[in-house]
Amino acid sequence: MTRRTLLSLMAAAAAAPAQDRPTSMAEFVRQNDAAVENYLERQNTDPDSRWRGALAGPTGLHEAGTAAGVLARGVGSYVHPESKYHKDSLLRDRLELAIEHMERVQTPDGNFDLLITNFNSPPDTAFITRNLASAAFVAKQEGAADVYERMTPLLRRCGDGLVKGGIHTPNHRWVACAALSQLYDLFPDNVYKARVDEWLLETIDIDADGQYSEQSTTVYNAVVDDCLTTVAKKLGRKDLLEPVRRNLEAMMYLLHPNYEVVTEISHRQDRGAIGDMGRYWFALRSLAREDGNGQLETLVRYFEPRYASLNLLLEFPELQAEGPRPVPVPDDYAKAFPQSRLVHLRRGASSAMVILEDNSRFFAVRRGEAIVEGVRFASAFFGKGQFRPQRGEWRDGAFFMEQELEAGYYQPFGDGRTQPWGVEQWYAKRPHRDETEICHLRYRAEIYEKPDGFDVRVAAEGTDWVPLAVEINLRPGGDLRGVVDAPDAPQGEDAYILEEGFAVYSVGDDQIRFGPGKAETRYTQVRGADAKLSGPSVYVTGYTPFDHTIEFRW
Repeated sequence: MTRRTLLSLMAAAAAAPAQDRPTSMAEFVRQNDAAVENYLERQNTDPDSRWRGALAGPTGLHEAGTAAGVLARGVGSYVHPESKYHKDSLLRDRLELAIEHMERVQTPDGNFDLLITNFNSPPDTAFITRNLASAAFVAKQEGAADVYERMTPLLRRCGDGLVKGGIHTPNHRWVACAALSQLYDLFPDNVYKARVDEWLLETIDIDADGQYSEQSTTVYNAVVDDCLTTVAKKLGRKDLLEPVRRNLEAMMYLLHPNYEVVTEISHRQDRGAIGDMGRYWFALRSLAREDGNGQLETLVRYFEPRYASLNLLLEFPELQAEGPRPVPVPDDYAKAFPQSRLVHLRRGASSAMVILEDNSRFFAVRRGEAIVEGVRFASAFFGKGQFRPQRGEWRDGAFFMEQELEAGYYQPFGDGRTQPWGVEQWYAKRPHRDETEICHLRYRAEIYEKPDGFDVRVAAEGTDWVPLAVEINLRPGGDLRGVVDAPDAPQGEDAYILEEGFAVYSVGDDQIRFGPGKAETRYTQVRGADAKLSGPSVYVTGYTPFDHTIEFRW
């Protein structure tokens, strides 16, 4: 799996209690063996192929990271006496193919390409080096000296690239530091440590909410936690565990009832995606044991059947220690994240999210597996009428958001200036013209928590008779009743109108009832609005002045 591959997750998971027992080492070995078996089936063994030793992705690309994955998984099974691949000659041959592939595609600078976007890439080299160095460490410690020695020149060239290489994104700094700290542990060359110190002079980019600057709750938060934990362990920098603690503490309050994670605050590719905390496993297991934290142990036990790494257990034997007694994670709270302008509310089996500023999907709610992915609204106001709160506040248990819009028409310059030719020039010069017939529109959204759900009030006033549509988007897979088809639905999309009364959306025994409906128009795909969200969407429509409250009830 490349670093850009998002988690492939179940759309509907059961409620998430902790496992009643820790995972045994035998189970970790079986899990790793299953991955190795899959890799061996997929590994390119064509002697005439440049890509021999790597795995082909769905598009036919053979990323270098896949060969590193063969080594990271393969070495663990090769050295572990309980593995069915222990000292297996076929696996040893395939490890050699993976090493040869890495050598063949490594650039003169010591870097690797990420074929989908980055070339001669130090950041991708850092991600790859993390797996390679872990495999080499385990090989060295667990009696496979020939594998370690075979990998040494390759790793040294990786180090050459990382001590001088640049980065693209904030998390890349800490990935480079982790890789360099692993190399320092293998080959105690102070040039590696000096480069780590150079990056760390920038200090860790964590805010008052416990979020790193990318706020990527399913991908890059986990990457940073993993990397800082590695540097802390390899270089004895326990101070670097403090931001990891803060982030993990914050994540305790961003969990839905099925342990999916709030992703709407992300600044990366997982924004709005379905994801969980599986990638945090290494940091979770490390800090659960370091701090005796039973809440972290609850998550460790839940996720490790799918996400644990045998190699990391061997590289860091302290992880094999018995963890603390599991303690339930918080499930009844209203937690504000001021830096992200987010409030997350958990009430047992229900969960709701409010984003107070600058996000069109300002509200989402779920009851068990019945999930409203987002509520949005837009009007046909000059093709720019999508509601994105400009300001919002949470007071007296309710949420209040506002946005003001204006638009008009443009007059002649009237002073001898001429309009440069071309559409782009027209728009560039338009603000220099006087504007008349100015129209105004003021939006308000209010959200009130109720004992059995929420009320969402949507209001718009100013210019009259502007068509407006409220979108209620649902997680696919449930049964929807009480709606009619929208005539302007995008081709192949599920779009409906709630004309009156209440709609019911149910998944198994879970359901959300919402309404009442309103259908003054059949116009749902409003010009200038954000594109319809994927999955079923139900619309409530009307004209301004508009003031309608939609109830969401269990």
